[in-house]
Amino acid sequence: MKQKFFLLPGLLLILLALLASGGCRRVKPVKVEGKITVTSVIFPSYDFVRVIAGDRVNLVMLLPPGTESHSFEPRPFDIITIKESDLFIYPGSENAIWVDRILDSLEISDEKMKVIKLLDLVDAVEEEIVEGMEDDDHEDDHDEDSPDFDEHVWTSPGNAKIIVTAITDALCELDSTNAEFYRQNAADYFVRLDELDASFRSVVEGAKRNTIVFGDRFPFRYLADAYGLTYSAAFPGCSTETEPSAATVAFLINKVRNENIPVVFHIELSNEKIADTVSEATGAKKLLLHSGHNVSKRDFDGGANYLDIQKANVENLREALW
Repeated sequence: MKQKFFLLPGLLLILLALLASGGCRRVKPVKVEGKITVTSVIFPSYDFVRVIAGDRVNLVMLLPPGTESHSFEPRPFDIITIKESDLFIYPGSENAIWVDRILDSLEISDEKMKVIKLLDLVDAVEEEIVEGMEDDDHEDDHDEDSPDFDEHVWTSPGNAKIIVTAITDALCELDSTNAEFYRQNAADYFVRLDELDASFRSVVEGAKRNTIVFGDRFPFRYLADAYGLTYSAAFPGCSTETEPSAATVAFLINKVRNENIPVVFHIELSNEKIADTVSEATGAKKLLLHSGHNVSKRDFDGGANYLDIQKANVENLREALW
């Protein structure tokens, strides 16, 4: 059974005091009066809002660039940031149950703040353990009888369109003055997402194989399902494990050797150790397939965006399948 916590009366005042005393190092973003405030926990929905709304909203990403999302824990300022949002967007997996706890404890009403849970927008798929993969023990404090859903819904361009639609609708409802601007930007973005989808389909349709190998976690169930790919990996997408067994590493090495697979993938912000081991043992090229969950500070400051990340994925996937 999930355990609940509730913020004690006056806790927000305590958090504010912590901020004033330097208890949190995060710098509060400058808000422009007259603009709605949108807070996204992760990068993909942050970028979607950035495309749709431009500078017509106050936009915040809660997850600091370069931070591993599955180990992120909110800071005092993050709770205040959520409370002050007009629109709050989060993935919704068991790895981020702190979000639900905060929302429950703040008792935010629909009239005060709109909330978008990405996992609720699409046909969610459960995490799966495929042959050779480490089975995460899932020692979190969630109901062991409840399914663990893969939260990385945005990895499929088709799902990205669904998410963009939901965000656009919410922005238009909150800020009707700019509704035409938001809807036009979303329509333009749909064209680019359709082009991205066509690129993925072209790669898969012309491929010699449909299997990919990850010396890492596998946060690409929605992408794989969309384009009929099969995969082998060290861990499922939302695993917090980093050290595989010798048997798992041996399985991945044999998979690459036996099927002459030319590429072993790793994901962003990974230590890449497993992929390095498989690559060194087999001669397979090590490449990045970026889930977009978060980006490095350098990439964030350099203007990284969802489309560019996915276009790079198309080219690396081509190298792995052709």
